[in-house]
Amino acid sequence: MEQVAAFTDTYLPTVNGVTYTIASWRERWERAGGRMDVVYPNADGHRPSDGEHPVGSLPFPFYDGFRLGTPTIPKAVRDAEVVHAHTPFSIGLGGLRLARDQNVPLVASYHTPTSEYAEYVSPTDSVASLVGRISEAYERWFFGRADAVLAPSTATRDHLKNEVGVDTTVEVVPNGIDTERFQPVETDDFLDRHGLRGERPLIGYTGRHGYEKRLSELVAAAADMDVTVVFGGDGPAREELEAQAENIGADARFLGFLDREEMPAFYSALDVFAFPSPVETQGLVALEANACGTPVVGADAGALANTIDDGETGYHYESGNIDDFKAAIRRTLAEREQLRETCLARRDAVSVDHAVEKLRDIYDSIR
Repeated sequence: MEQVAAFTDTYLPTVNGVTYTIASWRERWERAGGRMDVVYPNADGHRPSDGEHPVGSLPFPFYDGFRLGTPTIPKAVRDAEVVHAHTPFSIGLGGLRLARDQNVPLVASYHTPTSEYAEYVSPTDSVASLVGRISEAYERWFFGRADAVLAPSTATRDHLKNEVGVDTTVEVVPNGIDTERFQPVETDDFLDRHGLRGERPLIGYTGRHGYEKRLSELVAAAADMDVTVVFGGDGPAREELEAQAENIGADARFLGFLDREEMPAFYSALDVFAFPSPVETQGLVALEANACGTPVVGADAGALANTIDDGETGYHYESGNIDDFKAAIRRTLAEREQLRETCLARRDAVSVDHAVEKLRDIYDSIR
């Protein structure tokens, strides 16, 4: 098993799909006898363990909760046999420099569609367009210097090849989920603890409450439906979402950050997981919900167009169309039991073990 140095601009204690992907890949890699060190931005709230190397960082002014790390190369990772950059920015540049200095392969993962986030951090449409073009040009430069680029879905691979213009080989390697953790569980304690027992179906979402996730569409859809919407997580849009729910009379509950141990019960308690974000590169939380037997209604945009199989693991709706969103939720509620069976039958195919097997094959092919 190779010694891998992973460079990332988001890691613990930040809670998101990238963090969980890196942590789960690292756990499986080292369980199999390899070593995977992680270089990440230092932040309060996480004590590094062996193989975790925080570097200096500053708050990112345009996106609350993220930090910019310095492109530092810790001495402990200089003997890496493979460098894996999970970001093209800041810390990722340290990974690129290490790969070139040591003449070892560089693998780069594409986790975030930077150009599509531009409108959420730019004051005007013209600035957003400029930021988007600059971001794509930079990504094209960075990924063009990798020996292999990994995309978590075919939609993301196509975006990289056809829209960003990346010439490097792009392999589809789903991030994978921990099916040992995410499986159907008993939910009585969870429902009692959060006061969620009732006659109404539970429609839920968990993750960052960012404006780019378009969670306001979920609140709007629930306003005239006989459902309870449950939000796990937090983020800059939460206060506006709470006000929106109160103003239009939607029954919405905001649970805040949930302990990782609670997540299987959260997913298992839901009748439908709702995912309106159009900017996902895979949508891990959708797969976590499926692994717990919960079907997903999601935007027919970005990677969710591939992650959700209509009539199998849930249904799509036209992004931005609230009536279509409501119709998809109602249809999923009506077919919940048969959708649940299909979700559970596909657990092995979306496991992190399967993802790490593909990762190992790619590492071996470029060495």
